Amino acid sequence: MSNKRTQIRTSVREMRNNLSKKQQLLAAQSLKMNFIQQLKSKKSNKKEHIAIYLVNDGELDTSLLINELWNLNHEIYLPVIHPFNGANLLFHRYEKNSPMKANRYGILEPKLNCSEICPLPALDYLLMPLVAFDKQGNRLGMGGGFYDRTLARLHEQNWQKPQLIGLAHECQKVDLLPIESWDVPLKTIITPDKIYCW
Repeated sequence: MSNKRTQIRTSVREMRNNLSKKQQLLAAQSLKMNFIQQLKSKKSNKKEHIAIYLVNDGELDTSLLINELWNLNHEIYLPVIHPFNGANLLFHRYEKNSPMKANRYGILEPKLNCSEICPLPALDYLLMPLVAFDKQGNRLGMGGGFYDRTLARLHEQNWQKPQLIGLAHECQKVDLLPIESWDVPLKTIITPDKIYCW
């Protein structure tokens, strides 16, 4: 099964990385509109706590969405690798002037300040990257298992918050993913073309 997952990762990442700059920009604009529309449909004016990622390796670009969320006065958090348990993620407040550093994968994350960490259940939304997804809402990540391990306890407890949303290009959809017991499925995936809900 891991062989099949590796094959899917390789082929989908190649497709994703072959998207042109114009395609990526249009996708980022659509993502911004689609997610803001989701927020507005709640008809709530409260400040939301939203965890999101910074783009890497051809992923759907979140920069336009992050700027719009800042403009709307929502609180933004980025994943940081846990300093003592390097297999899990913490979610750190992110502002325009946040001091940043590259983690061991070369991905920028805020410099750790414990007072800026948001506990997972206090987040309203967790917008997650993924490599591939299928028609049942199953998600295939990069293979590090960071999100699955971080979310494992919540998944067992049938939590209400945060709402998990996968972000992907439409080309990342496959018919069926080979699933492992630790995979956390998603109820919502937003692509530039469509919002999938299960």
